[in-house]
Amino acid sequence: MTRSAHWMVGIAILAGCGGQTVAGRVNGSVDPEIAAYAELSAAQRADVAELRRVTAPFHEFDKAVAAGWSAKITACMTDPAGAGGMGFHYGKTSLIDGTVSVDQPELLLYEPEKNGRLELVAVEYIIPYNAVSRDAAPPELFGQKFLQNDVFQLWGLHVWAWKHNPSGVFANWNPRVTCDHTTDVAAAMAHN
Repeated sequence: MTRSAHWMVGIAILAGCGGQTVAGRVNGSVDPEIAAYAELSAAQRADVAELRRVTAPFHEFDKAVAAGWSAKITACMTDPAGAGGMGFHYGKTSLIDGTVSVDQPELLLYEPEKNGRLELVAVEYIIPYNAVSRDAAPPELFGQKFLQNDVFQLWGLHVWAWKHNPSGVFANWNPRVTCDHTTDVAAAMAHN
C-alpha cells in the first residue's frame, strides 16, 4: 500500500470511529501523519477526509490544471524566519468569490521535488478583503478562523491535507516543505 493510500485508510478509520481508537499504527507505533488527525474533532476529520477525496486526483498536476487550478498565484513560498515553506500556490480564479466550501479550495499548494515534479501538499481557502472586510469577524471553515493577510489583502486558511505538518494541520507554514528544488522562490512573511 502506498503511503498516500495508508494515510487515506487511517483518516477514513478515524473519521468513521470518531477518534475513539488510534488508527494508523506502523510497526507498533502511531504514524505521526495519521495521529495528527486524531487531535481533530469528528467533524473536522470528516471535512478533511472529504477534502482529500476531492483533491486526490490533483496529485497529478496536469489534472489540477485541466480542472481549473491553472493560475500560478505565487512562486515557491518560504519563510525567511525559518518557520518552513508552503510551496507554489495555484488558483482556480472562478472560486475566488467571497465564499468558501470544503470541497472547493481556491488554491492548491505544491512542493517542488528533486525530479522537477510538483507534489500536492496542502490547500488554502481564501476570501478577499473586498468580499469580507478586514474589519469584519473572521470567516470560519473546519471550525477554524481564517487569518488576515494584509500583503495579499485577504483572509486565508491552510489545510495540510497531503503532507504532515508538525506545526499543525491548519498552520500557515510547514517546516517539512522546502523550495530547495526550484529557483522560483519567494521568501515572504506574507502569511503570518
